[in-house]
Amino acid sequence: MDPIELLTHAPHDPRDPDPWVAVFLDRSLPMNERTKAALLVDQRSRSRQFLLPVIRPIARVLIIIFQIMKLFVSNRFTSSKLLHRLLSWGLRTFVSPEANYLVLRHFHVGSEILDFIARNTPELKVPTHPIRPTNLEHVKDEIFLNHDLNLYNFVIRLNRALREQGRTLAPPAKLDFSGISDEFPIEEMPRKWTNILDLQSAIEIFTPMYQLFLTDRDFWRASNSLQLDETIAIYVATLLQAPGLVALVNNRHPMVPLSTMRAGFRLMLHGLSAESLHGFLVECKHGRMPQLARIVSPMLQAQQPAVTGAA
Repeated sequence: MDPIELLTHAPHDPRDPDPWVAVFLDRSLPMNERTKAALLVDQRSRSRQFLLPVIRPIARVLIIIFQIMKLFVSNRFTSSKLLHRLLSWGLRTFVSPEANYLVLRHFHVGSEILDFIARNTPELKVPTHPIRPTNLEHVKDEIFLNHDLNLYNFVIRLNRALREQGRTLAPPAKLDFSGISDEFPIEEMPRKWTNILDLQSAIEIFTPMYQLFLTDRDFWRASNSLQLDETIAIYVATLLQAPGLVALVNNRHPMVPLSTMRAGFRLMLHGLSAESLHGFLVECKHGRMPQLARIVSPMLQAQQPAVTGAA
């Protein structure tokens, strides 16, 4: 059954209300409806209820073991290509359709947020390298590693350009939302009897694999890239003149990096933060954010063709 239909038409008993239905119907957080439904159906699954409590401690013990192993074998047996082939196979074979949809969508969302910043700072000429997978075969193109590289490279290039030009980030005269899409061209995900694993359990399993097959530097960078959420949110908030936007982020600032032991949980927060930020931009694009109307509307009207250029 479609996740939206499942949550929208779920029976309501006032003496036993469904918490997942309550969260889905709540509109305090801007988010694509299909994405929100997929996330909540995934979170309420039996896999997350019964498998995650078993998987999580095992995964964290493996992280410790692999870290000790790396002291002796260093980076001798690392392979990003092999890792991504295993990830592609694991997602295709064991992970639920809802979770796989969320994984692929995340790369589109991240690419469009960086694109929004670049479009609204054209004088800085910061290049972007969008990642737009449509199926799980594209995972083999090392998209997880490249996603992290894109984040760090963008932050470095943006701020070097600001330094060289003696500028600080500032809102543009005209906001450009033409790179923000309402939906993405993602194919139907595998729905075999083996595709039962929820997203959080899958992340907990894949995190030790990430550590095993990546160099220490790559794994550390991947883990700590999650805390760039606040940095990116500050950039977007500055361009929109909406400082409260940073409240949508839960991963906090990267100047105080957190332990890699909780990378799995923080990756879930990373996905939620990115979706909320992108959802906010979609709402602004369509003029559905009353609290920003006085600031955003004049900037949108000044460039109406660009605002409506993406669907």
